[in-house]
Amino acid sequence: MGIVALVMAGGRGSRMKIKIEKPLVEVGDKPVIEYVISALKSAKKIDRIIVATSPSTPETAALIKQLGVEIIKTPGVDYVSDMGYTVQALKLGVFLAVAADLPLIRPEMVDAVVTRYEQCGKPALTVAVPLETKVKLGMSIEYSFKTEDNRDVVPVGINVIDGSKRYGDEWLDQDIYVLNYEELAVNINTVQELQLAEQLLTKKKL
Repeated sequence: MGIVALVMAGGRGSRMKIKIEKPLVEVGDKPVIEYVISALKSAKKIDRIIVATSPSTPETAALIKQLGVEIIKTPGVDYVSDMGYTVQALKLGVFLAVAADLPLIRPEMVDAVVTRYEQCGKPALTVAVPLETKVKLGMSIEYSFKTEDNRDVVPVGINVIDGSKRYGDEWLDQDIYVLNYEELAVNINTVQELQLAEQLLTKKKL
């Protein structure tokens, strides 16, 4: 039995300094959010997909409607607040939250994350990549932290959370799942990162 996937697609993407909404930025021949939705649709552990949009992403909402995927319109306060709004509005139980700007994510990675959550025994899980993987790729790093075994890691924008146990901004006990995949290290915040994503996408197709 699968779980709900919640794609967070309400961000302005102001660091990109382009007028297009961030989830609609094209990587290769299609918007970045379509890669995420495609991976979720093919994942065995996902049985419902919801895209959370905001007042900042009306064109994204229009595209998602065309694709026939479920939408919830959030207030657009910030990532965490909009996720909390969605959890309460839809009364979500366990769900996978994923950022809309991970063009290289693959179905088997999604399934591996959900499987790890099922086995970890904790109400929340955060996916991270080693800091060195981000540095090697030349990706920007907003935030990093140390794991219990003293590894420097960077969260990738994928979490599994039991919504029934999340109250407001209270932190839940969480498992840290470190995956050393270049694909998960690539999210798009700058034009340079967009170019890198396109290079890696081309390489994967060869």
